[in-house]
This record gives sequence, structure tokens and C-alpha cells, in this order.
Amino acid sequence: MADQDAQSPVGIEPPALPSIRWDEPPEGPVLVLLDQTRLPAEEVGLVCADVPALVRAIQTLAVRGAPLLGIAGAYGVALAAVRGHDVEEAAGLLERARPTAVNLGYGVRRAAAAYWAALDKGADPQRAAAVALAEAKALHREDAEASRRMAQYGLALLDELLPGGGHQLLTHCNSGALVSGGEGTAFAVALRAHRAGRLRRLWVDETRPLLQGARLTAYEAARNGMAYSLLTDNAAGSLFAAGEVDAVLIGADRIAADGSVANKVGSYPLAVLAKYHHVPFIVVAPTTTVDLETADGASIIVEQRPGREVTELTSPQVGPGGEDAGGLHVAPLGAQAYNPAFDITPPELITAIVTEEGAVSPVTGVGLAELCARSSQITIS
Repeated sequence: MADQDAQSPVGIEPPALPSIRWDEPPEGPVLVLLDQTRLPAEEVGLVCADVPALVRAIQTLAVRGAPLLGIAGAYGVALAAVRGHDVEEAAGLLERARPTAVNLGYGVRRAAAAYWAALDKGADPQRAAAVALAEAKALHREDAEASRRMAQYGLALLDELLPGGGHQLLTHCNSGALVSGGEGTAFAVALRAHRAGRLRRLWVDETRPLLQGARLTAYEAARNGMAYSLLTDNAAGSLFAAGEVDAVLIGADRIAADGSVANKVGSYPLAVLAKYHHVPFIVVAPTTTVDLETADGASIIVEQRPGREVTELTSPQVGPGGEDAGGLHVAPLGAQAYNPAFDITPPELITAIVTEEGAVSPVTGVGLAELCARSSQITIS
């Protein structure tokens, strides 16, 4: 990968990991991604010269995580515009790439709206493309700033709920610099606690079936020198029973108007365990992840992943053309599998939702709406 300074918009300190950057080599502008399917073994840049390549990267999880998908979507629109491709078609392909993460559509619509507004005002296509790129870079900057503020608010909330420090925090999936223009969402709170000397241990769920916890969160924790331990998802209950979890921190891919949260499958069981054991369950996400147009959890479209991710032991890596890397069968041939990418946690199980505008607790639709009204990042419908 190129140096980190090149990947971040001007004025924002680059995150520890160069997850995404815009580049302009002699052969034309490209979007360069840190290929998350190759982690933790290799840090490899994936170059996307057009929107179909970016869509493949999104669908194969080379780039993932709600906030980062929003940034990628905005840059994808800019890429199509700068290269003279059909912006409307590109925007449609990007929006449909993954259905659950609301930020993807938000980023796409925001950059596309800027492009079309510039054309309506008389700009030529080249100038309108520059406007779309500037909008994508602005979203990148805003997300980095939102990450910093979420970490600040999140640690303040932890210190209020758990005075004395020495926090033992449990997290699920990956919510660090790999999902953000900054240092992440839920992971950024744990990282802030670590830097303040108030993190005793970070418990990291493996996160089945694609092991984003084992491959990505553990990778980020190790890079940052954090005390962490990896556990299988179904071992979390024994940790709660032993009193070894002080709080649960997760991110979100979509938050409905009533406060229901869609996050990586396995989040809902953690919320149930936390409720039973009287442990705070905290969701950390930017206001761009709040979708006031989706009324409740039942209205959130949950992506269904291929059954082979359950029936086979597979490498998350894919070939250069997006082909499946194959795997070792662990179930009988023909076995049917239930493999939702996300589950829904209802608001009554959530202690607080932390955003860059502050925290909502208790979690209610009214509280969320008021929070979003204070933000300049209202989701574009």
C-alpha cells in the first residue's frame, strides 16, 4: 500500500490502517482498498478502476463495514463520473451491492446528488465529476471526525456506567479502522479506553461464519498493543456467567427509526445474555447509520449469505476475478444451511446508542429522531 498520508483527506490524521484511498496514477484515477479478505496474513492493496470492480469488492467483503461502505459508495460514484461512465447506472449497481448497510446507499446518493446538482447549475461533466469527488472526500473527512467523537462519548459513557476503570469489554465482528474513515465505531471506544489506561481486556468473538473478529478485530487489537483474547461465539455465555464481561460494545449496519439495530449475526444473542446478566449493551454508530425511513426492525432487509460459508471450511480469499476459493466440506453434500449476515436487536435490549452527536439512553424513536435532527448528516431518502 502507498503511504498513509495519501489515503486520507486533507486535514484529517490518517487512521492506523489505510482502508481506502483515492489515487490518480498516469493511467487514470482509481480507488485503492486494503483487501480485507487477505487479512491478517497479508496487507494487499486492491485497485478498482471501475464500478463493477468496486461492486465485486463490496460483495466479496474485500471492503466492508457500514461507514466505510458509505465512503466507498461515494468514491465509486466519483470514479464513474471522472472516468466518463454512466453515473446513474453506476449508482444503481453500487446501491444494490449489499442490502442491509444503510451507509452504502447514503454515500452513493450523496455523491450522485452533488454530481447532478452541478450539472443542473450548468457545470460540464468534468467539473461535475470534480464536485462528486469533493463530496466523497468530504464524507471521508466527516466520518473520521465522527469516529473521534464517538470514541470520546463512548468512553465517557463507560466511565459513567463503570466507574473505576479496568474495563473488560466484549465485542462482536469488526468495528475498527477497517470499517471507517477514522479509527472505527465500537472498537474506537475500546481503543480510547486502552490509551487512557482503563481497558483491562478486550474479549473478541470469532464471529462466525467469516471470522471477522478473529481475522480483523484481533488483527487491529494486536496492532494497537491491546490486551485481548479471542473466543468462539458460543463461549460468550460462560464469560458472562463468570462475571468477566463489564460491557458489550458493537457497531451497526442499520438502525431503524424505533431503535432496532441490525448488526453482524450473533449480536442479538449477546444482547439477551447482557440483559440477563445486567451488563450494559452499547451500540456505537454514526448518525448516517440511522435510517428514519425504516420504521422498525422487522422492516430491515437482512442479507442472506451463501450456505457454503457454513457447510465448508473456506478461505475468505477470492481469486482476482472474484471466483470462489473453494473449501473443505464439513457437512454432508447437499446439506441446507441458514446463513443470515445480520440479526436484529430490539431497542429494549440496548442500554445506549452512541453517535457522534452523543448518546441515546434509553433507546427510543423520539430520542433517535432528536439526535439526527442535531446532525448535519441526515440520511438522504
